[in-house]
Amino acid sequence: IVEFRGMESQIIKTSFSSFNGNRRFSSVASSRRPLSTVVFPQTTRRTRIASCVLSMSKKDDGFTYKDSGVDIDAGTELITRISKMAPMIGGFSGGIPIGDTLVVLGMDGVGTKLKLAFETGIHETIGIDLVAMSVNDIVTCGAKPLGFLDYYGTSDLDVDLAEKVIKGIVDGCKQSGCTYGLIGGETAEMPGFYAKGEYDLVGVAIGQVNKDSVIDGKSTVAGDVLIGLPSSGLHSNGYSLARMVVAQSALSLKDELPGGSVSLGEALMAPTVIYVKQLLEFINKGGVKGLAHITGGGFTDNIPRVLPDGLGAVIDTGAWELPPLFKFIQECGSIEDSEMRRTFNMGIGMVMVVSPEAASRILAEVENGDYVAYRIGQVIEGEGVTYH
Repeated sequence: IVEFRGMESQIIKTSFSSFNGNRRFSSVASSRRPLSTVVFPQTTRRTRIASCVLSMSKKDDGFTYKDSGVDIDAGTELITRISKMAPMIGGFSGGIPIGDTLVVLGMDGVGTKLKLAFETGIHETIGIDLVAMSVNDIVTCGAKPLGFLDYYGTSDLDVDLAEKVIKGIVDGCKQSGCTYGLIGGETAEMPGFYAKGEYDLVGVAIGQVNKDSVIDGKSTVAGDVLIGLPSSGLHSNGYSLARMVVAQSALSLKDELPGGSVSLGEALMAPTVIYVKQLLEFINKGGVKGLAHITGGGFTDNIPRVLPDGLGAVIDTGAWELPPLFKFIQECGSIEDSEMRRTFNMGIGMVMVVSPEAASRILAEVENGDYVAYRIGQVIEGEGVTYH
Protein backbone atom coordinates (compact mmCIF):
# COMPACT_ATOMS: atom_id res chain seq x y z
CA ILE A 1 0.00 0.00 0.00
CA VAL A 2 1.53 3.28 -1.06
CA GLU A 3 0.51 6.88 -1.46
CA PHE A 4 -1.05 8.15 -4.66
CA ARG A 5 -0.98 11.88 -5.37
CA GLY A 6 -2.79 13.92 -7.99
CA MET A 7 -1.14 17.32 -8.58
CA GLU A 8 0.07 18.48 -5.15
CA SER A 9 -3.12 17.41 -3.43
CA GLN A 10 -2.66 14.26 -1.39
CA ILE A 11 -5.77 12.26 -2.10
CA ILE A 12 -5.41 8.54 -1.63
CA LYS A 13 -3.38 5.47 -0.76
CA THR A 14 -3.62 2.66 -3.28
CA SER A 15 -2.00 -0.63 -4.26
CA PHE A 16 1.63 -0.66 -5.39
CA SER A 17 2.39 -1.70 -8.97
CA SER A 18 5.80 -1.82 -10.59
CA PHE A 19 6.85 0.94 -12.96
CA ASN A 20 6.89 0.34 -16.73
CA GLY A 21 9.43 1.93 -19.02
CA ASN A 22 12.46 1.52 -21.16
CA ARG A 23 15.57 1.03 -19.02
CA ARG A 24 17.05 1.45 -15.57
CA PHE A 25 20.32 0.93 -13.80
CA SER A 26 20.43 -0.38 -10.25
CA SER A 27 21.71 1.47 -8.21
CA VAL A 28 21.00 18.15 2.87
CA ALA A 29 18.53 19.21 5.62
CA SER A 30 17.20 16.92 8.38
CA SER A 31 16.45 19.70 10.88
CA ARG A 32 16.56 23.03 9.14
CA ARG A 33 15.90 26.29 10.93
CA PRO A 34 13.10 28.27 9.27
CA LEU A 35 13.66 31.03 6.76
CA SER A 36 13.64 34.60 8.09
CA THR A 37 10.18 35.32 9.40
CA VAL A 38 7.73 38.14 9.89
CA VAL A 39 4.83 38.43 12.31
CA PHE A 40 1.66 37.45 10.47
CA PRO A 41 -1.73 38.77 11.64
CA GLN A 42 -4.36 36.02 11.50
CA THR A 43 -7.12 38.04 9.85
CA THR A 44 -8.60 37.95 6.37
CA ARG A 45 -8.33 41.70 5.63
CA ARG A 46 -4.82 43.03 5.18
CA THR A 47 -2.93 45.98 3.79
CA ARG A 48 -1.50 44.77 0.50
CA ILE A 49 2.29 44.84 0.20
CA ALA A 50 3.72 46.99 -2.56
CA SER A 51 4.88 44.09 -4.75
CA CYS A 52 1.35 42.69 -5.02
CA VAL A 53 0.29 44.72 -8.04
CA LEU A 54 -1.96 42.27 -9.84
CA SER A 55 -3.20 42.15 -13.41
CA MET A 56 -6.82 42.93 -14.22
CA SER A 57 -7.54 39.21 -14.63
CA LYS A 58 -7.14 38.75 -10.86
CA LYS A 59 -10.38 37.52 -9.19
CA ASP A 60 -12.08 40.09 -6.96
CA ASP A 61 -12.75 37.50 -4.25
CA GLY A 62 -9.24 36.01 -4.14
CA PHE A 63 -7.64 32.89 -5.51
CA THR A 64 -8.37 29.34 -4.39
CA TYR A 65 -6.54 26.06 -4.96
CA LYS A 66 -9.41 24.95 -7.20
CA ASP A 67 -8.88 28.04 -9.39
CA SER A 68 -5.37 26.73 -10.12
CA GLY A 69 -6.71 23.37 -11.25
CA VAL A 70 -6.44 21.30 -8.05
CA ASP A 71 -9.75 20.13 -6.56
CA ILE A 72 -9.20 18.72 -3.06
CA ASP A 73 -12.89 17.84 -2.76
CA ALA A 74 -12.66 15.71 -5.90
CA GLY A 75 -9.72 13.93 -4.31
CA THR A 76 -11.78 13.27 -1.19
CA GLU A 77 -14.53 11.79 -3.33
CA LEU A 78 -11.98 9.50 -4.98
CA ILE A 79 -10.84 8.33 -1.54
CA THR A 80 -14.43 7.41 -0.70
CA ARG A 81 -14.83 5.39 -3.88
CA ILE A 82 -11.50 3.57 -3.75
CA SER A 83 -11.82 2.78 -0.03
CA LYS A 84 -14.75 0.54 -0.92
CA MET A 85 -12.41 -1.51 -3.11
CA ALA A 86 -9.23 -1.25 -0.99
CA PRO A 87 -10.21 -0.92 2.70
CA MET A 88 -6.58 -0.81 3.92
CA ILE A 89 -5.97 2.69 2.53
CA GLY A 90 -6.01 5.88 4.58
CA GLY A 91 -2.69 6.39 6.34
CA PHE A 92 0.35 8.38 5.26
CA SER A 93 1.94 5.07 4.22
CA GLY A 94 0.97 1.42 3.97
CA GLY A 95 2.39 -1.61 5.72
CA ILE A 96 2.83 -5.31 5.04
CA PRO A 97 3.25 -7.48 8.19
CA ILE A 98 6.09 -9.97 7.99
CA GLY A 99 6.74 -11.82 11.23
CA ASP A 100 7.41 -9.29 14.01
CA THR A 101 8.14 -6.55 11.46
CA LEU A 102 5.96 -4.16 9.51
CA VAL A 103 7.43 -3.40 6.07
CA VAL A 104 6.29 0.14 5.23
CA LEU A 105 5.93 1.68 1.75
CA GLY A 106 5.41 5.29 0.77
CA MET A 107 5.08 6.73 -2.74
CA ASP A 108 5.01 10.34 -3.92
CA GLY A 109 6.10 12.91 -6.48
CA VAL A 110 6.97 16.60 -6.27
CA GLY A 111 3.95 18.06 -8.07
CA THR A 112 4.22 21.16 -10.20
CA LYS A 113 7.30 22.28 -8.29
CA LEU A 114 8.91 20.66 -11.33
CA LYS A 115 7.63 23.56 -13.44
CA LEU A 116 9.65 25.96 -11.31
CA ALA A 117 12.71 23.72 -11.63
CA PHE A 118 12.39 24.08 -15.40
CA GLU A 119 11.96 27.87 -15.13
CA THR A 120 14.76 28.50 -12.63
CA GLY A 121 17.18 25.86 -13.89
CA ILE A 122 17.54 24.54 -10.33
CA HIS A 123 17.63 20.76 -10.71
CA GLU A 124 20.20 19.79 -8.08
CA THR A 125 17.74 19.72 -5.17
CA ILE A 126 14.50 18.46 -6.72
CA GLY A 127 15.65 14.89 -6.01
CA ILE A 128 15.89 15.77 -2.31
CA ASP A 129 12.24 16.85 -2.49
CA LEU A 130 11.32 13.52 -4.06
CA VAL A 131 12.95 11.49 -1.28
CA ALA A 132 11.64 13.80 1.45
CA MET A 133 7.99 13.47 0.48
CA SER A 134 8.09 9.67 0.73
CA VAL A 135 10.41 9.14 3.71
CA ASN A 136 8.55 11.80 5.71
CA ASP A 137 5.40 9.75 5.09
CA ILE A 138 6.79 6.40 6.20
CA VAL A 139 8.40 7.81 9.34
CA THR A 140 4.95 8.88 10.58
CA CYS A 141 4.42 5.30 11.74
CA GLY A 142 7.95 5.06 13.17
CA ALA A 143 9.55 3.31 10.20
CA LYS A 144 13.25 3.69 9.39
CA PRO A 145 13.95 4.00 5.62
CA LEU A 146 15.77 1.04 4.11
CA GLY A 147 15.76 1.73 0.38
CA PHE A 148 14.42 4.05 -2.29
CA LEU A 149 13.33 3.59 -5.93
CA ASP A 150 12.66 6.33 -8.45
CA TYR A 151 10.94 6.86 -11.79
CA TYR A 152 12.39 9.43 -14.20
CA GLY A 153 10.31 9.98 -17.34
CA THR A 154 11.19 12.27 -20.25
CA SER A 155 10.63 12.59 -23.99
CA ASP A 156 14.29 13.07 -24.88
CA LEU A 157 16.84 11.85 -22.35
CA ASP A 158 19.40 14.50 -21.38
CA VAL A 159 22.00 12.44 -19.52
CA ASP A 160 23.67 15.41 -17.80
CA LEU A 161 20.35 16.76 -16.56
CA ALA A 162 19.17 13.35 -15.38
CA GLU A 163 22.44 12.89 -13.51
CA LYS A 164 21.88 16.16 -11.61
CA VAL A 165 18.38 15.10 -10.60
CA ILE A 166 19.40 11.60 -9.53
CA LYS A 167 22.34 12.95 -7.54
CA GLY A 168 19.78 14.91 -5.53
CA ILE A 169 17.92 11.66 -4.90
CA VAL A 170 21.13 10.06 -3.63
CA ASP A 171 21.74 13.09 -1.38
CA GLY A 172 18.20 12.85 -0.02
CA CYS A 173 18.69 9.19 0.81
CA LYS A 174 21.83 10.07 2.78
CA GLN A 175 20.04 12.84 4.68
CA SER A 176 17.27 10.43 5.68
CA GLY A 177 19.70 7.77 6.93
CA CYS A 178 18.28 5.36 4.36
CA THR A 179 20.20 2.13 4.98
CA TYR A 180 20.75 1.01 1.38
CA GLY A 181 20.08 4.33 -0.38
CA LEU A 182 18.90 4.36 -3.98
CA ILE A 183 18.47 0.70 -4.88
CA GLY A 184 16.92 0.99 -8.35
CA GLY A 185 14.09 2.44 -10.36
CA GLU A 186 13.05 3.25 -13.90
CA THR A 187 14.20 5.63 -16.61
CA ALA A 188 11.55 5.97 -19.32
CA GLU A 189 12.31 7.81 -22.57
CA MET A 190 8.97 8.43 -24.33
CA PRO A 191 9.31 10.67 -27.41
CA GLY A 192 6.53 13.21 -27.76
CA PHE A 193 4.98 12.48 -24.35
CA TYR A 194 6.58 15.27 -22.28
CA ALA A 195 7.43 18.82 -23.35
CA LYS A 196 10.97 19.33 -24.61
CA GLY A 197 13.44 19.77 -21.75
CA GLU A 198 10.96 18.57 -19.12
CA TYR A 199 10.73 15.40 -17.05
CA ASP A 200 8.55 13.75 -14.43
CA LEU A 201 9.53 12.18 -11.11
CA VAL A 202 7.98 9.58 -8.82
CA GLY A 203 9.59 7.88 -5.84
CA VAL A 204 8.95 4.93 -3.53
CA ALA A 205 10.46 4.62 -0.05
CA ILE A 206 10.71 1.28 1.71
CA GLY A 207 11.18 1.05 5.47
CA GLN A 208 10.51 -1.12 8.47
CA VAL A 209 9.41 -0.89 12.08
CA ASN A 210 8.80 -3.49 14.77
CA LYS A 211 5.10 -4.19 15.15
CA ASP A 212 5.18 -3.32 18.86
CA SER A 213 6.79 0.06 18.08
CA VAL A 214 4.34 1.32 15.43
CA ILE A 215 3.16 4.91 15.91
CA ASP A 216 -0.57 4.77 15.16
CA GLY A 217 -2.23 7.47 17.29
CA LYS A 218 -4.49 5.01 19.08
CA SER A 219 -3.23 5.99 22.55
CA THR A 220 -3.89 9.70 21.98
CA VAL A 221 -6.19 11.38 24.53
CA ALA A 222 -7.62 14.84 25.03
CA GLY A 223 -4.96 17.05 26.59
CA ASP A 224 -2.08 15.66 24.55
CA VAL A 225 0.11 18.35 23.00
CA LEU A 226 0.79 19.26 19.37
CA ILE A 227 4.43 20.11 18.60
CA GLY A 228 5.23 21.61 15.20
CA LEU A 229 8.56 21.28 13.38
CA PRO A 230 9.36 24.12 10.97
CA SER A 231 9.30 23.72 7.20
CA SER A 232 11.80 25.26 4.80
CA GLY A 233 9.03 26.69 2.63
CA LEU A 234 6.22 25.17 0.59
CA HIS A 235 8.01 21.80 0.48
CA SER A 236 6.32 20.05 -2.46
CA ASN A 237 2.70 21.12 -2.07
CA GLY A 238 0.49 23.93 -3.28
CA TYR A 239 2.66 24.92 -6.22
CA SER A 240 -0.18 25.18 -8.73
CA LEU A 241 -1.75 27.92 -6.61
CA ALA A 242 1.61 29.52 -5.76
CA ARG A 243 2.59 29.66 -9.43
CA MET A 244 -0.75 31.27 -10.31
CA VAL A 245 -0.20 33.97 -7.68
CA VAL A 246 3.39 34.63 -8.81
CA ALA A 247 2.26 34.93 -12.43
CA GLN A 248 -0.24 37.63 -11.41
CA SER A 249 2.18 39.55 -9.18
CA ALA A 250 4.60 42.33 -10.10
CA LEU A 251 7.61 40.17 -9.23
CA SER A 252 9.78 37.86 -11.28
CA LEU A 253 11.43 34.76 -9.84
CA LYS A 254 14.73 36.69 -9.76
CA ASP A 255 13.32 39.50 -7.60
CA GLU A 256 13.91 39.48 -3.85
CA LEU A 257 11.13 37.96 -1.79
CA PRO A 258 9.45 40.75 0.23
CA GLY A 259 10.51 40.39 3.86
CA GLY A 260 13.04 37.71 3.00
CA SER A 261 16.73 37.52 2.21
CA VAL A 262 16.64 35.42 -0.98
CA SER A 263 15.03 35.67 -4.39
CA LEU A 264 11.45 34.56 -4.88
CA GLY A 265 12.66 31.69 -7.06
CA GLU A 266 15.14 30.51 -4.43
CA ALA A 267 12.47 30.64 -1.72
CA LEU A 268 10.07 28.61 -3.85
CA MET A 269 12.76 26.03 -4.70
CA ALA A 270 14.04 25.53 -1.13
CA PRO A 271 14.35 21.75 -0.71
CA THR A 272 11.87 19.93 1.49
CA VAL A 273 13.08 19.25 5.03
CA ILE A 274 13.75 15.58 5.76
CA TYR A 275 12.57 14.95 9.33
CA VAL A 276 13.46 11.26 9.64
CA LYS A 277 16.55 11.35 11.88
CA GLN A 278 15.09 13.95 14.21
CA LEU A 279 11.76 12.13 14.54
CA LEU A 280 13.34 8.74 15.19
CA GLU A 281 15.31 10.34 18.04
CA PHE A 282 12.09 11.75 19.51
CA ILE A 283 10.36 8.39 19.15
CA ASN A 284 13.20 6.54 20.88
CA LYS A 285 12.88 8.84 23.89
CA GLY A 286 9.18 7.99 24.27
CA GLY A 287 5.91 9.87 24.47
CA VAL A 288 5.28 10.30 20.73
CA LYS A 289 1.74 9.10 19.98
CA GLY A 290 1.06 10.36 16.47
CA LEU A 291 2.80 12.10 13.56
CA ALA A 292 1.14 14.13 10.80
CA HIS A 293 3.13 15.03 7.68
CA ILE A 294 1.68 18.38 6.57
CA THR A 295 1.32 17.92 2.83
CA GLY A 296 -1.67 18.39 0.52
CA GLY A 297 -4.64 19.28 2.71
CA GLY A 298 -2.54 21.31 5.16
CA PHE A 299 -3.38 21.27 8.87
CA THR A 300 -7.10 20.98 8.23
CA ASP A 301 -7.03 17.61 6.49
CA ASN A 302 -3.83 15.98 7.76
CA ILE A 303 -3.96 16.33 11.54
CA PRO A 304 -7.31 14.51 11.87
CA ARG A 305 -5.78 11.52 10.06
CA VAL A 306 -3.69 10.67 13.14
CA LEU A 307 -6.40 11.26 15.77
CA PRO A 308 -8.85 8.61 17.08
CA ASP A 309 -12.57 9.07 16.50
CA GLY A 310 -14.09 11.62 18.83
CA LEU A 311 -10.95 13.73 19.12
CA GLY A 312 -10.02 16.95 17.35
CA ALA A 313 -7.32 19.57 17.58
CA VAL A 314 -7.09 23.26 18.35
CA ILE A 315 -4.23 25.24 16.77
CA ASP A 316 -2.76 28.40 18.27
CA THR A 317 -1.95 30.40 15.13
CA GLY A 318 0.16 32.83 17.13
CA ALA A 319 2.58 30.13 18.32
CA TRP A 320 4.99 30.67 15.42
CA GLU A 321 5.76 33.39 12.91
CA LEU A 322 4.68 32.79 9.34
CA PRO A 323 7.63 32.83 6.89
CA PRO A 324 7.58 35.67 4.32
CA LEU A 325 6.82 33.36 1.37
CA PHE A 326 3.42 32.41 2.79
CA LYS A 327 2.57 36.01 3.58
CA PHE A 328 3.50 37.03 0.03
CA ILE A 329 1.32 34.30 -1.49
CA GLN A 330 -1.66 35.07 0.73
CA GLU A 331 -1.58 38.84 0.27
CA CYS A 332 -0.90 38.77 -3.45
CA GLY A 333 -3.61 36.19 -4.03
CA SER A 334 -6.09 37.61 -1.49
CA ILE A 335 -6.38 34.04 -0.21
CA GLU A 336 -8.61 33.35 2.78
CA ASP A 337 -7.08 31.87 5.94
CA SER A 338 -9.13 28.69 5.59
CA GLU A 339 -7.87 28.15 2.04
CA MET A 340 -4.26 28.75 3.07
CA ARG A 341 -4.53 26.28 5.95
CA ARG A 342 -5.94 23.57 3.69
CA THR A 343 -3.41 24.12 0.90
CA PHE A 344 -0.05 25.00 2.44
CA ASN A 345 1.98 23.87 5.46
CA MET A 346 2.08 27.47 6.75
CA GLY A 347 5.66 27.05 7.99
CA ILE A 348 5.11 23.78 9.89
CA GLY A 349 6.06 20.66 7.93
CA MET A 350 5.50 17.99 10.59
CA VAL A 351 3.18 17.85 13.61
CA MET A 352 3.87 15.54 16.53
CA VAL A 353 1.14 14.45 18.93
CA VAL A 354 2.90 13.87 22.25
CA SER A 355 2.13 13.40 25.92
CA PRO A 356 2.39 16.49 28.13
CA GLU A 357 5.52 15.01 29.74
CA ALA A 358 7.19 14.49 26.37
CA ALA A 359 6.18 18.01 25.33
CA SER A 360 7.95 19.47 28.37
CA ARG A 361 11.11 17.53 27.57
CA ILE A 362 11.08 18.49 23.88
CA LEU A 363 10.47 22.16 24.56
CA ALA A 364 13.22 22.22 27.21
CA GLU A 365 15.62 20.91 24.58
CA VAL A 366 14.44 23.68 22.25
CA GLU A 367 15.42 26.25 24.86
CA ASN A 368 18.90 24.72 24.88
CA GLY A 369 19.14 25.44 21.18
CA ASP A 370 19.25 21.79 20.07
CA TYR A 371 16.64 22.36 17.35
CA VAL A 372 13.57 24.45 16.48
CA ALA A 373 10.08 23.34 17.50
CA TYR A 374 6.88 25.04 18.61
CA ARG A 375 4.01 24.11 20.90
CA ILE A 376 1.23 24.84 18.41
CA GLY A 377 -1.86 23.40 20.09
CA GLN A 378 -3.46 20.46 21.80
CA VAL A 379 -5.85 17.56 21.35
CA ILE A 380 -9.43 18.18 22.42
CA GLU A 381 -12.69 16.28 22.50
CA GLY A 382 -14.61 16.83 19.30
CA GLU A 383 -13.88 16.56 15.59
CA GLY A 384 -11.69 18.34 13.06
CA VAL A 385 -9.26 21.22 13.49
CA THR A 386 -10.14 24.62 14.93
CA TYR A 387 -7.93 27.72 15.04
CA HIS A 388 -7.52 30.64 17.42
